[in-house]
Amino acid sequence: MNDYLLAIILGIVEGLTEFLPVSSTAHLRIAEGLMGINLSDGYWKMFSIVIQLGAILSLPIFFRVRLKEFISTFPKGLRGDRTILTHPATLILIAFVCTAVPSFLLKKVIGKNLESIPGMGIALLVGGIVMWVVDYVYRPIPGKKAKTRRLDSTSLGQALWIGCCQILSAVFPGTSRSMATIAAGQISGMSRTVALEFSFLLSIPTMFAATGYELLKALSPGKGEGAAGRIHIDSHGAILLAIGAVVSFLVAYVVVAWFMQWVRSKGFGLFAMYRIVVGAAVIVFAKQIAGTH
Repeated sequence: MNDYLLAIILGIVEGLTEFLPVSSTAHLRIAEGLMGINLSDGYWKMFSIVIQLGAILSLPIFFRVRLKEFISTFPKGLRGDRTILTHPATLILIAFVCTAVPSFLLKKVIGKNLESIPGMGIALLVGGIVMWVVDYVYRPIPGKKAKTRRLDSTSLGQALWIGCCQILSAVFPGTSRSMATIAAGQISGMSRTVALEFSFLLSIPTMFAATGYELLKALSPGKGEGAAGRIHIDSHGAILLAIGAVVSFLVAYVVVAWFMQWVRSKGFGLFAMYRIVVGAAVIVFAKQIAGTH
């Protein structure tokens, strides 16, 4: 396959799946495997990280008004009833800290052993079932309102709970960070829209930190076999990186805008069913491949 077309396809896959609750890691691994990319190659490892950064950059631009609001209303909040500890910006950072340290420690210990296609298939399937059950149980019911219907009504307890649940996505690739945070938000009493918005905003520090760390590690010589720092990136390789990142950014921006509108009226059921179907298919496919070896 033409390298430029390959970069475009992978950029589209990353942009489509990074913020949907379907696991971008699993889809990118599956796409790379189907297209015959050497998953242990240093360049393609770095390519995956760069296009993820491209997708993440769409969030601060899409939520620029909300982020400006955070800065201008800190620490009392939009309605004047918040404190330094309970302002939405602080709560997002608290949720991030709850995730960052344990995720880093756990991933170093067991994460590598779980980054397999069968493991991701199981995570997709189980996560889909959990998401479907949660979305059904906590669906909007006439006359019954969610406890938290505004982002600036989020409590410290909800932030701590969501941050802890997000650890699952770091430890079990294929779980999906957005799936874990959205389901956790709904369980804690958030409306679908608030849970989704909190999930997106939490993605900004979480994904910049995680992806930045992975990029630095990949670019540092001596950081393991296949480190990107050991290979020379020529002009062709740089162009592919740029194409993948730009495509990923543009697709992710459109997906975020569409997803926010979809969830307000449709919920997450479609994505739960998609996870279940794809997860089951991946498990069957992995078993067939294993049986031929």
